[in-house]
Amino acid sequence: MVPRVQLPPEIQLAQRLAGNEQVTRDRAVKKLRKYIVARTQRAAGGFTHDELLKVWKGLFYCMWMQDKPLLQEELGRTISQLLHAFQTTEAQHLFLRTFWQTMNREWTGIDRLRLDKFYMLMRMVLNESLKALKMRGWEERQIEQLLELLTTEILHPDSQAPSGVKSHFLEIFLEELSKVGAAELTADQNLKFVEPFCTIAARTQDSLVLHNITRGIFEAIVEQAPFAIEDLLDELDAQEGEEGTSEDEGTSEDEECERDAPSMQPGSPRGAALPGRSDEPPGGGEDAVGPVLQFDYEAVAGRLFAVASEQSTPSQNRKRLYKVIRKLQDLAEGVFPEDDVPEKAYRNLRDEEQERRTKKRLPKARSQNHPGKGRKEDSCPDPSSGSKRRMRRRQRRGSGAEPVAPQEQRGGPGGRGTRKKRRWLRAGAKVKGARCQELQTEQRPLQSRK
Repeated sequence: MVPRVQLPPEIQLAQRLAGNEQVTRDRAVKKLRKYIVARTQRAAGGFTHDELLKVWKGLFYCMWMQDKPLLQEELGRTISQLLHAFQTTEAQHLFLRTFWQTMNREWTGIDRLRLDKFYMLMRMVLNESLKALKMRGWEERQIEQLLELLTTEILHPDSQAPSGVKSHFLEIFLEELSKVGAAELTADQNLKFVEPFCTIAARTQDSLVLHNITRGIFEAIVEQAPFAIEDLLDELDAQEGEEGTSEDEGTSEDEECERDAPSMQPGSPRGAALPGRSDEPPGGGEDAVGPVLQFDYEAVAGRLFAVASEQSTPSQNRKRLYKVIRKLQDLAEGVFPEDDVPEKAYRNLRDEEQERRTKKRLPKARSQNHPGKGRKEDSCPDPSSGSKRRMRRRQRRGSGAEPVAPQEQRGGPGGRGTRKKRRWLRAGAKVKGARCQELQTEQRPLQSRK
C-alpha cells in the first residue's frame, strides 16, 4: 500500500470552495475564516504569496459556481470581509495583492453571463480595503501603501491587467471612496488619493486608460462640484442651527408645544402635514446624489498642471489634461459648468433630459396630423416619377411612333455625325453644279456651227 499523501490545508480548502454543492462551499468559507484568524495570530504564522494565490483560486471558483443574485451578493460580502480576519497590515495588503492578480489572470475566461457578479466582487473588495483604512484613522502611510498596491497591480503598464479590470476600477474608485470617507476626509487627504492618477494620466501610452482616468476621476470631480458645495453649506447651516438652539434653551415648555403643534385647518384631517413641510428625509429623493467628496480645486489643478507640463508628457495627454485643468481653474474661481441655470432647475436637469429624449422619440403619426406638414409632403417630387416617364417612352417606341431626333450638341456624338453628312452633301452639290456648267459650255459651240 502506498501511503496517502496529505495535501496542505490551503489546497484542501480550495478544493472544497470549488465544490459542486452549495452546502460544501458555505462550510468551506466558514472554515477558511477560522483558519485565517488562527494562523495569523501565531507569532511565526502568516501566509505566503503562493498560498494566498491558491486560496483565491478556490474563492474565485466558489463565486463562479454561485447562482441567484441575492446569494451572490451575500457571498461577495462574505468573501470581501475576509480581509478583516488578517491581523496585520502586511497580511491584508498581501491578501489584496493576490486578489487583483487572480482577477487579472482569470478575467479573460469569464463569460458575459458571469461578469456582473465579478464586477460586484471587485467593488466590494475595494470598499472593504477602504474601510480598513478608515479603521486605522486614515493614516498617511497606510494610504500611500494601498494606492501603490492598486496602481502597481492594476494601472501600471507591466501589471498585465485587462482593459475591463482597469476600466471598472477607475469607474468605481471615487464612488466607493465617497461612500466610506465622505464624512471624514478633508480636501488635503482627498488630494493624496487623486495624486497617483495624475502621474499615470500624464505618462500612460494607453489612450483608453487616459480616457477612463479623465472621465472617471477628474471630470467626475467637476460634475460633483455643485453638490459638494451644497453639502458644505448644509453643514454650515446645521452648525448655525445648533448654536441657535443652544441660545434658545431658556424658552418655556408652553411655547415649544405651540411651535410643535400642527396648525389645524378647516376641512383637513387630524395630524395632516403642512403644505410647506415634507415627511421625506432631506436628500432622499430621486435626484439625491449621495455623499460627495470635498476637493481644493485649485490644488488639484496645480498638481495636474505640474505633471502635464513636463517635457516627457505626450502631446495627446497634455491636450486632454489641459482641458480638465481649465475646468478645475474655473471651479476655483467660482464659475460652475451650469452657473447660468438656477439651483432648482439644476436639480431637475435629469428630468429635462428625459423629456427631450421622449420628444425626439415621438411617433411620426403625430407629425402627419399637423396642418402645415401635409402640404410640404405633397409638394415634394415623387421619386418614382422618373421611372414612369421612362416606361412611357419605351411604350411609344414599341408602338411605332417616330423617335425624336437628338438635338445637336457641341462635342456630342450625334452632332459630329450630322455635321459630316451635311458637309458631304454640300461638296456633292458643288461638284454637280460644276459639271452642269461644263456641259452647257460644250453644247453652245455645237449649236452655233449648225
